Amino acid sequence: MSVKIRLQRHGSKKRPFYFIVVANSTAPRDGKFIEKLGTYNPLTIPASVSIDRDRALYWLNEGAQPTNTCRRILSFKGVLYLKHLMRGAALGLFDEAAARVKFEEWNGKHEQLVIDRDEAHRKSKAEKRHAVVKASVTKVEEKMAARTAAAAEATAVEEAAPVESADVASTEATPEA
Repeated sequence: MSVKIRLQRHGSKKRPFYFIVVANSTAPRDGKFIEKLGTYNPLTIPASVSIDRDRALYWLNEGAQPTNTCRRILSFKGVLYLKHLMRGAALGLFDEAAARVKFEEWNGKHEQLVIDRDEAHRKSKAEKRHAVVKASVTKVEEKMAARTAAAAEATAVEEAAPVESADVASTEATPEA
């Protein structure tokens, strides 16, 4: 029996949400599974992943093969790095406590990197929104200025029109007399 770590799709049409599961390779994609390891939501920015690292590490050590997407997720969350460190500890290169310290150091840097990316995304999104609002405001101001100029021109034409009509009336009155 071959065991896989793979995604199980949930969510509605065009709104995917995945469970990360350990399942028999012959089981259907959304069918029977052995254990649920976590969740993956690709719609959020950055994609939100929650996973039980210890259980994922256990299943990797038992021989479960992750699919390509799950391998990327496990790598992103540091499970594969932790497996690498634990293998080094098993070979006697360093002890397990040192491996955990190295992993926690890496994890701290990685979490800060994710937070920085998220903050940069939010900042650029806010700047784009601000630019759109600013462009809209300037467009409205230009329209209002054009309307004000047109109204001022119309009032100037109306003020000049009675003077011209009086001249026309006096010229019309002269030939008849």
